Amino acid sequence: MAGETILQHWVVTQFILPFTLIFALVYAILGKTKVLGEGKQINAIVAGVLGLVFVSALEPKLIVENLILFLTVAIVIIFVVLLLWGFVGATKDGFEVEKWMKWGLWIISGIAVIVAVIWATGVGSDAFDFLFQQSWSESFWTNFAFIAVVIAALALILKNSK
Repeated sequence: MAGETILQHWVVTQFILPFTLIFALVYAILGKTKVLGEGKQINAIVAGVLGLVFVSALEPKLIVENLILFLTVAIVIIFVVLLLWGFVGATKDGFEVEKWMKWGLWIISGIAVIVAVIWATGVGSDAFDFLFQQSWSESFWTNFAFIAVVIAALALILKNSK
């Protein structure tokens, strides 16, 4: 069996990496917004304190760890999709994304982020049970899907008739 590396040690994964992430984010935000003025030392002190407070709190750290895991997987998926998209739609003048594609990607990204936050915070099972495990849920979602299809069809018909 493979031994543990230095990057897998609990001190690194539970303290050093989360502290470094929060410190860097807070320091960058304070530096960019200049909320505390021009002093880099005060920004570093505040970022350090917030990083230490973050590391000492268990629940927020778990939520951020889950969101980082989601982010890494999402970045790989987006990279593969864009790579395939570039192979299919590339021209010598470049690749122009149509407006409906941009909106579609924004909507899918927004839904993915909402689902990731619900999953990372752990409230997903309660919400899932409320929405899908009730006596009324089957008929509600069937009617919802039917109405959504009708609205989409009407929108396409009205758009094409103009």
